[in-house]
Order: sequence, then structure tokens, then C-alpha cells
Amino acid sequence: MAVSSCSCPSRLFNVYSSFECRSDPDFSGASIGDKPRVGSTRRVTSSFFCTGGGICGGGLSSLIFRFPPNFVRQLSVKARRNCSNIGVAQIVAASWSNGAPSGSPSSAAAAAQAAAAAATVPVADDVAVVEGCNNNGSVQIGGSDNSRTSFLSSDGSITVHAGERLGRGIVTDAITTPVVNTSAYFFKKSQELIDFKEKRHTSFEYGRYGNPTTVVMEEKISALEGAESTVIMASGMCASTVMLMALVPAGGHLVTTTDCYRKTRIFIETILPKMGISATVIDPADVDGLEAALNNNKVSLFFTESPTNPFLRCVDIEKVSKLCHSKGAIVCIDGTFATPLNQKALTLGADLVLHSATKFLGGHNDVLAGCISGSEKLVTEIRTLHHVLGGTLNPNAAYLIIRGMKTLHLRVQQQNSTALRMAKVLEAHPRVRRVYYPGLPSHPEHELAKQQMTGFGGVVSFEVDGDLTTTIKFIDALKIPYIAPSFGGCESIVDQPAIMSYWDLSQAERRKYGIEDNLVRFSFGVEDFEDLKADVLQALESI
Repeated sequence: MAVSSCSCPSRLFNVYSSFECRSDPDFSGASIGDKPRVGSTRRVTSSFFCTGGGICGGGLSSLIFRFPPNFVRQLSVKARRNCSNIGVAQIVAASWSNGAPSGSPSSAAAAAQAAAAAATVPVADDVAVVEGCNNNGSVQIGGSDNSRTSFLSSDGSITVHAGERLGRGIVTDAITTPVVNTSAYFFKKSQELIDFKEKRHTSFEYGRYGNPTTVVMEEKISALEGAESTVIMASGMCASTVMLMALVPAGGHLVTTTDCYRKTRIFIETILPKMGISATVIDPADVDGLEAALNNNKVSLFFTESPTNPFLRCVDIEKVSKLCHSKGAIVCIDGTFATPLNQKALTLGADLVLHSATKFLGGHNDVLAGCISGSEKLVTEIRTLHHVLGGTLNPNAAYLIIRGMKTLHLRVQQQNSTALRMAKVLEAHPRVRRVYYPGLPSHPEHELAKQQMTGFGGVVSFEVDGDLTTTIKFIDALKIPYIAPSFGGCESIVDQPAIMSYWDLSQAERRKYGIEDNLVRFSFGVEDFEDLKADVLQALESI
């Protein structure tokens, strides 16, 4: 990705005339999506330097300058706080006059001319060189190259470093990713705007179309999912609805499953029919039903959660993907309950994987977000509609997701362990009728879950031995979890779906969806297992 930046007055650099630059901005003018080619031992050929006295277009030197480590600390407080395309990048982009008279080449430019005469110039190991130079003189903010994280062998390392440590597209020496708060991106001259419209210049242009902070989040998730591209939206529900509208044409047909998030079902049943879109609803394990739907309809999309909400049913992703692809249908898996650490839907054959990043990815119950990952082609289709509809994630929210993901592997490990142990405790308790958890042998898709998941997640659903009132008494007796409509955070959360999600329906209507009055959904946080166990047991004893 790339954004425009302004040129600063050359006098800003007179104070630092003896400084060398350690920065590695991208002067290539590469198109959106291109990655800067960076290396620590590259040799710069004469083609690296631009013509015109060593100055590119508006006076931008083609040298890779070196600044001392304390350079950023010597900038104004405002520039340091906005250490991004609005801060350091603008200063790096400015003319380096070094006090030279107007119209005469600076000492840096003279050095560039001298260097250009040589066939090759060795580059020190600590200098990252970005090849190419953009004639319009603007600093381009490039995306990171996920292939450069290939030496990281674990998802835990990827969640910490992908999109940041090895190629963050924001020029800064800050460890954490800066938040770029801007609603729009300016063009220096009308010609630059024309160049942008005719694809000779790159820019986000407007806040709804992109943001450097948000791009870091997208690339981190892409690296974790093994995806070509990721698009971020304001919530998981926003991601689901935009994806459905983008991939299912008017008058089209889709297939989904009985057990799913209720708001998704409402959208499929009440909103999509207004566009002439119909749906077949099958049991998560009904592969024959899926095949029949594919044979009897022109199916564009199969969309399901795996595991599902709230009964944690699992879909054979590899099998349904092969079946759908044989009929030309796209497969999108909502992997929110699984997380990318426990399940790699794209590796199993799905075309797209969707997450409510509000849940485990964010992990702190303090932000809403959604994401869709997959091939560049499909994600671009979704992104194009997203740019029209809106639902843009605020960059401050993107920062919270980026921060939250750094501890994702630690949190999920703890939640996997606690949930599995608690599921076994609950299943053995006389006041619990039934437990729904894919890690238990009693779960209908337990063997499948063992094949396609490396962990079974942090949520356990179960039925208390009692009615609505008894279950309310149990929940109200709990001391640790919050009664709330979410899951996946550090704090444990519990809810009674009959009240939390289906209270507007009668008991008979709720039962059509399998929602009994005694059903409990428990999202285990990162609290100590023994504390949670003691709390659940004392609450069960109270009934």
C-alpha cells in the first residue's frame, strides 16, 4: 500500500546537515500491493539512481540516507507522536539541500551523481536498500512481505512479528505500530492527483479505502492464515454481510448450516431474499444434503461456522471444499470459535476464512472488528463492495487488535487447556445433563475435530439439569465470569442463550433451533483453572 507525503522546507535539514540516514523509505513508486524489495547485503547498480542531478522530480535525493539512532528523538514532539507517513516520512521526503544555493545540487546529490557513475556500490550490512526511484518525488508507504517471515516456525512468533518487525509499511523506529489518525490523504499538485487516477501514483486517497495502521493488521492476519490478502471491517457481522452480498449474485443461491450465529441467520432469511437470493439450510454434518443442494441449485457459496455457535458442531472442511469446488461453488468458513491457531481453514481447502476479530483475535473485550482472508481475487471483490458500503475500522481499533494478537498464542493455549479440563469436569457432574465440546469423545464430530484442529477452543456449552429458573440460579451464583454476549477475551463470560439471544421468541420457537432453556455457553478466559473450577462447582452445588 502507498500514501502520498508532502515535501518539507529544506531549512529543516540544515540543523542536521551532518546526520546520516538509517531509514529505508520506498522511493520506487510501486503500485498498490507491490512489496518493497529490501535486503541488507544488496549492491546498488547504476540503474538505482534517478536522472536529473541525482534528484528525483521534486528534489528528492535518490540516496539512502543514514540518520543516527537518536534522530527521531530530535524531531518535534508532534512529529515523534505521528511517526508515520505524516511524521518521519515527510521529513525523509524533503529536499536535502545541506545549505546549498537554490538550483545547485546538494552535497548528497553530488555524491549520488558520483556513485551513479560506478557500476556497483557495496552497501553496508546495516543499511536496507529499496530499489527504484519515483519521478514524482513522493515517499511511498509499502506493504510488508509475508515471505520474509518464513523463518518463523510457530504461529506464536508470527502473531508477534508479522506485518511489523520485518517490513512494516510505516517509516518509524518505534517498536509498536503507530496509529495514523487521518480521514484523507492529500496530493501535492493536481498532476499528482491525475497520476493517481491514471495509476501512475499510489495513495490510499480516502480513509475508507485504507490506512497504514489497518494494513499492518491485515498483513499480520494474512501471515497467520497463510492467505494472499485480508480485508478488515468494523465488526464480524459487517464482514459476513458484505461477503455474502459480494459473492452471491442477485437471484443466486447459497448453502448454510442450521447451527450458527443468530444475526447471520436473520440476514440470510430476511435481507438476502429482498435481493432474490435463496438459501438451503443443512445440518453441519449433512454432506449428502450439501451435495443435493449443489445438484439442484446453482450454488454460488457455502458459508458455515466451524465450530458452530453455540453447539460447537464441526464441518469437514476438506470434504465440503472438494465437493463445492467440483460444482463451482465458493467455500467460506467462519473460524471465530477456532481461531487461526487451532484451525487452518485455507490449508484444509476453503477459499475464504472469516473471523469476528472482536473475540479471540482482539482478546481483551475492548474492540469490535471483523476480517476476511483468502485469495487476492476473492478478497478484492469483497473489498470493492466494502469501499462502497463503508463499515471501515477505525485505526485506533486496528491498533488494539494488533496489540491483542501479540498474546494470542498465550491466551489460546490457556483457554484451550482450561476449556477441555472444565468440559470433562462438567460432563462428570450430576447436575449437568449434557456437554457440547469438540474435545470430548461424546461430541458427534470429535474424531473430525482431532483431524482438522490442533486445539478445541475456549468455549464450552452445556445443559444444566433443570429448567429456565434453575439455570438462572446457577448463572447468578457464579462469581468470576461476566454475564455478557461475547466470548474469547481474557475475562470469562457466561450467558444463557434462551435469554441472551432468543428471548424475543417463544419457548417452542427457540426449540426449533435447539435452544433449550437450560443451555449455558461458557467462554473461559485466562484466569487460573483451579479458581474457575471452584467457582463453577460451587454454583452447581447452589442448585
